[in-house]
Amino acid sequence: MVAWGFTNLGPDVQDLFVEQFNSAGEVATPKGWQAPEKTHEVIHVKGKRDEAFDVRVTRHGPIITPILEGETRQLALQWTIYDTETLGIPFLEINSARNWHEFRTAFSRFGGPSQNVVYADVDGHIGYQATGKIPVRASGDGLSPQSGADGAHDWTGYVPFDQLPSIYDPPSGLLATANGRITPHGYPHLLANVWWAPYRTSRIFHLLEQGHKFQPADMLAIQTDITSELERFFSDRFVYAVDHSKSPSLRLRQAAEIMRGWDGRMEKNSSAATLAYWSRRNLMKLILSPKMGDDFVNYDWGLSGPALEGIITHKSPRWLPQAYGSYDDVLIAAVQKTVDSDRAPRDLKKWIWGSQFPIEVQHPLFGSIPLLSHFTGTGLHLQSGSGSTVKQVGTTFGPSERLTVDFSNLDRSTLNIVIGQSGHLFSIHYKDQFPAWYEGSTFPVPFSEAAVNAQVEHWLTLQPQ
Repeated sequence: MVAWGFTNLGPDVQDLFVEQFNSAGEVATPKGWQAPEKTHEVIHVKGKRDEAFDVRVTRHGPIITPILEGETRQLALQWTIYDTETLGIPFLEINSARNWHEFRTAFSRFGGPSQNVVYADVDGHIGYQATGKIPVRASGDGLSPQSGADGAHDWTGYVPFDQLPSIYDPPSGLLATANGRITPHGYPHLLANVWWAPYRTSRIFHLLEQGHKFQPADMLAIQTDITSELERFFSDRFVYAVDHSKSPSLRLRQAAEIMRGWDGRMEKNSSAATLAYWSRRNLMKLILSPKMGDDFVNYDWGLSGPALEGIITHKSPRWLPQAYGSYDDVLIAAVQKTVDSDRAPRDLKKWIWGSQFPIEVQHPLFGSIPLLSHFTGTGLHLQSGSGSTVKQVGTTFGPSERLTVDFSNLDRSTLNIVIGQSGHLFSIHYKDQFPAWYEGSTFPVPFSEAAVNAQVEHWLTLQPQ
């Protein structure tokens, strides 16, 4: 018997190619001019006229220039999802696996979006396997559009399954994934150019390394952990800079006192979390704007936190803005910019974290209708956690489920999904799991026949004709 779960791997599976067309509408290829495929698409819009348009498809993929404002190059998008051979999702085989070998064999046929899969079985074995179809490029890294005519940057296939990252029973006895980098230096294939920051993964390992015998409740506590090592690092630097400034303003001193000794927990009622977060964001702007211009603020990347941490730690002269004499001056300016912003209240202690990125889960159909959304959605909730905590949350994303499996007694396993088992608006099980998801509690999942019979509410029997 095995248990498994996954997080998004996040590989680079999309490339743009600059296609060359002749006057006859043919596209240049290594084998000469070829006619692209053409499809006529019609989108039916309720209450309006149909939207109709033509799509040209080259050997790389559809031409997407018409939807790119200001773009004049003929750009084709190559994406693994367009290859129907990559879409195999053999969940029946996966869920029938009895050991690591059968489990890996099943996932070798997995062609869905690439995942980090973690595995455990009743015999005490654990494992990790990267899955999905990830392209191998003839040359280059796919970061910028390349010529589609000469084939120099074409995809030559996919990374073989047996060459994807994998480990079974690591010596440490620990495994964790949280969307971070999973390849060591020297790994022969390019899976991604940018990974998400390591804070969440390192936090999980830190908690697992405490070494006591974990129960399901302990694993749930890890899944809902809200400590941000990123914000704690910067809050300490902000406080130090203010403490050592010659004449800090009253608002600066108030902000420093709120952040002083903060443990990094992104509690919804924490004002220290708010000050640390926005001060860090302003610090990034102050350092990068002189080099990259103000437009960079529209671009975010997974390693922005570690990059900024490295700049502050090593005090690189290259990145110190000319308007400041030291990095402490920049840190102070970032906090000052934060407390002077229009969003900051007069009493900084009332600037709580939960109000910054509240969450509301809405019905996919009725959520856009004001009257119905009030009854079909969850309502707006202040929340703890952030994008850099194990409990990764934002206004539009969060964990889709929380599962713990106890192989010593499967009836002690737990599961919680965001809304509930039913999508029927009038079902008692519509939205009935959201309070638990929001508060970080969960529900038992009975496995044995006796436990199932003890909790069953009704039976639905489907009889084939």
